[in-house]
Amino acid sequence: MNAILGHPVNAILRHPVNAILRLDGVQTWYGRSRVLDGVTFEAGRGEIVALLGRNGAGKTTVLRSIMGLTPARAGRITLFDEDVTRCAPHRIVAMGVGYVPEGRRMFGTLSVEENLLVPVTTRHGGWSIARAYELFPRLFERRGAKARTLSGGEQEMLAIARALLVNPRLLLLDEPSQGLAPMVVRDVFRAVRTMRDAGITVLLVEQNVRAALAIAERAVVMDDGRIAWSGSAAEFAADEGRMRALAGAG
Repeated sequence: MNAILGHPVNAILRHPVNAILRLDGVQTWYGRSRVLDGVTFEAGRGEIVALLGRNGAGKTTVLRSIMGLTPARAGRITLFDEDVTRCAPHRIVAMGVGYVPEGRRMFGTLSVEENLLVPVTTRHGGWSIARAYELFPRLFERRGAKARTLSGGEQEMLAIARALLVNPRLLLLDEPSQGLAPMVVRDVFRAVRTMRDAGITVLLVEQNVRAALAIAERAVVMDDGRIAWSGSAAEFAADEGRMRALAGAG
């Protein structure tokens, strides 16, 4: 395929400066089904990259492959200039990668503060429980409440705060706005910008296309397990036809 909706392939392969994450020809399978087919893209230091596409395009599998939860069968994944294609998840976390999966997955019977005490890391950095409370004041107000009693927005804040306590250099977020009210989405995305300003690279999987593009520097769009488009988030947002065709933006 020489062009996708008029976008030349050589534009898809443009690379950011100071990339800390690289995927090169990654293929990931579930059983006999190939879900990722030659995925190649990069994320630069201290930028937000929006990973977009319709349901089933392979976005979550990209995150799981990076984390080693669903290892790639072919291709290469590089983090901080080290090949991690076959690394176990605990090794990925130790290198400085935070992961907030879809569905949040917290300890419902523990309090907010007890959940924040769970992450264990030997990495040094500026993130502490106190700083997490500064980022999400609502969590401080609810610090003694059981996690299962939190609203959806509060649970998402807790999941992100918990990931920050490993002091990540790279943060993977899977559908952070799912099921949240627009006002809460703004608060969560404002926090994501704060993380970027603190030097954290964020790979953001998101169905709320317009909200993601509003905070991202670059967009990577997937279709059927492949990269269909990659470039400036502002450029993608300005092309209504391409947004609708590739990412399903309404």
